Amino acid sequence: MHDAFEPVPILEKLPLQIDCLAAWEEWLLVGTKQGHLLLYRIRKDVGCNRFEVTLEKSNKNFSKKIQQIHVVSQFKILVSLLENNIYVHDLLTFQQITTVSKAKGASLFTCDLQHAETGDEVLRMCVAVKKKLQLYFWKDREFHELQGDFSVPDVPKSMAWCENSICVGFKRDYYLIRVDGKGANKELFPTGKQLEPLVAPLADGKVAVGQDDLTVVLNEEGICTQKCALNWTDIPVAMEHQPPYIIAVLPRYVEIRTFEPRLLVQSIELQRPRFITSGGSNIIYVASNHFVWRLIPVPMATQIQQLLQDKQFELALQLAEMKDDSDSEKQQQIHHIKNLYAFNLFCQKRFDESMQVFAKLGTDPTHVMGLYPDLLPTDYRKQLQYPNPLPVLSGAELEKAHLALIDYLTQKRSQLVKKLNDSDHQSSTSPLMEGTPTIKSKKKLLQIIDTTLLKCYLHTNVALVAPLLRLENNHCHIEESEHVLKKAHKYSELIILYEKKGLHEKALQVLVDQSKKANSPLKGHERTVQYLQHLGTENLHLIFSYSVWVLRDFPEDGLKIFTEDLPEVESLPRDRVLGFLVENFKGLAIPYLEHVIHVWEETGSRFHNCLIQLYCEKVQGLMKEYLLSFPAGKAPVPAGEEEGELGEYRRKLLMFLEISSYYDPGRLICDFPFDGLLEERALLLGRMGKHEQALFIYVHVLKDTRMAEEYCHKHYDQNKDGNKDVYLSLLRMYLSPPSVHCLGPIKLELLEPQANLQAALQVLELHHSKLDTTKAINLLPANTQINDIRIFLEKVLEENAQKKRFNQVLKNLLHAEFLRVQEERILHQQVKCIITEEKVCMVCKKKIGNRQFQRIGYLLGQEEMGKAPSCVCIPVTQIWKLSSVCNPPGGCLFSFLLGCA
Repeated sequence: MHDAFEPVPILEKLPLQIDCLAAWEEWLLVGTKQGHLLLYRIRKDVGCNRFEVTLEKSNKNFSKKIQQIHVVSQFKILVSLLENNIYVHDLLTFQQITTVSKAKGASLFTCDLQHAETGDEVLRMCVAVKKKLQLYFWKDREFHELQGDFSVPDVPKSMAWCENSICVGFKRDYYLIRVDGKGANKELFPTGKQLEPLVAPLADGKVAVGQDDLTVVLNEEGICTQKCALNWTDIPVAMEHQPPYIIAVLPRYVEIRTFEPRLLVQSIELQRPRFITSGGSNIIYVASNHFVWRLIPVPMATQIQQLLQDKQFELALQLAEMKDDSDSEKQQQIHHIKNLYAFNLFCQKRFDESMQVFAKLGTDPTHVMGLYPDLLPTDYRKQLQYPNPLPVLSGAELEKAHLALIDYLTQKRSQLVKKLNDSDHQSSTSPLMEGTPTIKSKKKLLQIIDTTLLKCYLHTNVALVAPLLRLENNHCHIEESEHVLKKAHKYSELIILYEKKGLHEKALQVLVDQSKKANSPLKGHERTVQYLQHLGTENLHLIFSYSVWVLRDFPEDGLKIFTEDLPEVESLPRDRVLGFLVENFKGLAIPYLEHVIHVWEETGSRFHNCLIQLYCEKVQGLMKEYLLSFPAGKAPVPAGEEEGELGEYRRKLLMFLEISSYYDPGRLICDFPFDGLLEERALLLGRMGKHEQALFIYVHVLKDTRMAEEYCHKHYDQNKDGNKDVYLSLLRMYLSPPSVHCLGPIKLELLEPQANLQAALQVLELHHSKLDTTKAINLLPANTQINDIRIFLEKVLEENAQKKRFNQVLKNLLHAEFLRVQEERILHQQVKCIITEEKVCMVCKKKIGNRQFQRIGYLLGQEEMGKAPSCVCIPVTQIWKLSSVCNPPGGCLFSFLLGCA
């Protein structure tokens, strides 16, 4: 135990009995049993733990009965429960602001201050009125209803907000009430033997719930968040959370504990304490009926020093993190305490826990290795310093320590390997003790770690030595590893070491160096390409790093690093490869994307979009050169008929826009200029369903009616709303062209579009079946001659007449089929089967007797039951009725009739 707080008297022998209190900053509110409300100002004297206490305001007629008060300093209001109703007063003047009329009959309330996403603070309040919970929120100096009331099984005795839940204590049980509708109400556990339940809010949004002398911590879902409950020396009557301490008022004293670690910190004996309240950080007041004390925190530096002497490192760390020192000083102290904690765990032979702390600290691995005998060179180990003498390890303890070290070094090794190719080749490790030298080089540190791992494996599990040496990024120190392997006579592992000593990075560097030497067998770039092709995704950073020179000097072969038909190459992340090529070798991005899309059948929209953008950039660049190459006054070749590289790339762009169905035209349209690449722009507009704009480009900008009709032919779909009127749009474009400025800022020197009646009439003649006749005729100018649309009308009338004749023929054919089926039915109904007494049933092998005749006649309705006919005529359509005649019933009916016929 150590001293965390010092009690200082504030009010002594108050003539009035204290019933409740609240505090904020340097102010203290005391509500008395006599209905007085007292406001004190508490000022600390400089240099000592003494306070100047001044009674600033006293209201003797505040209420006949003050049951509960709560200060909301952010809104400068006092919320109080007076004579079983909720009132709100100004915090300093005590002037009443409002009252909650619906809460009449209230017995308890609790408030919660939330921080909304907008940055505003929201005050919520829950009021217990008999067996109901009422929810309110504060706005415009009033409490408004938050939602409907909640019914509860009993009258609440204690309650507190817990995020979006309310933990309620009744006489016998605790409940968790969800107010956000995301879960059902939950019954928690009994209250225990104590007379009053205890629910206290915690600083992290959770609640502490008491059950006799035990306290558990619950979250908003009612789940316990601590492994073990706090065990007090008596039953608490009140509780306050002042991180990292939880302070409980017991019948005879105040007890201070911590959740993690579970420690009894301090017991402060006071005269019958009953109440406790917090006025902010490090402001705690405890009160009895006539006394008020303030708990003054002992300086954190003193507490930390006491805790370190007691080796209570976990609590010392929590206090160090809460200190008001500068960030650098705070981090330095925290780091020092954690190192002492980890070293203490090692001395207690809790090796796994010690290694976990060292790993989080980033302690220099060589300092951790120095805790073990014979792992580091003697000269280097002598330079290391430790807080206390090292424990002597041997036998099983040493093996256990080695196993923990193996896990630690493996983790460190993984971190260093990932950072090995960073521009900063220095490690950021820290010493275990200040002034001790550390290893700065990442590669050297990896050498020491891998070599130490090799030694540990030789001590614990020899079978792991070979897999370590086979690692592609193995960094074992050659000479030291040779020494230990020869000493252990592990020659097969030594061979693996020699074989694998060229790590990927070193091997690739050798390939780069040798590729430029004339007499070297590794001359050229082919081996580098092959090596990179087999590295796979896990070494993508190496592929990018060492493919630069090949891509620069031999672009075609260099591109094979990313396009060869190998599983390792095809599995490379294509988005990252594309990003790398676009950033460093933009000219190779187009052939890479063409391979990915056309050969590997990639359907990702990002790749299709990117290829179109690259095509567009390439075409625009070549177009500028193409236009500059023509002398003044000479017109260039019409669009779409360019030759050479420009024509090739433009044809590729047009073709890809036609065949690909995975790009996003809405995102790409802005990349295409308004003063060029209009055919491509029309394709994008068509893919977006903007047929009017696309047809405007074909008809009035490109002036190509053939392309316009091909466009309509491609997009026409009578079953799709957006496409079934595409020919009608073309007709409208010919007859009623919009203004140049209506369909986008096409920056071409165009005259106002003119109607083209002849082209419109041609559309009517050729595509009359795909047009709504009425709409098409309505589009025609009023002065159109009937003779001009004679062919169109004749074709429409002829088509309608043909449809009518077809339907008439179909109707007659269907009627004839119906008559044929009816005749066939009548013919089959005329077929009958004659059965006499001499016939033998092929199923039951018996003659047809009186009983069967009676049954057959009855089933067919030809005779009454009990009379046997001499013979029976059975229509074919009635055969199914005789399935029960045979013995056994259900025999083959057709066999029966065959035998009886």
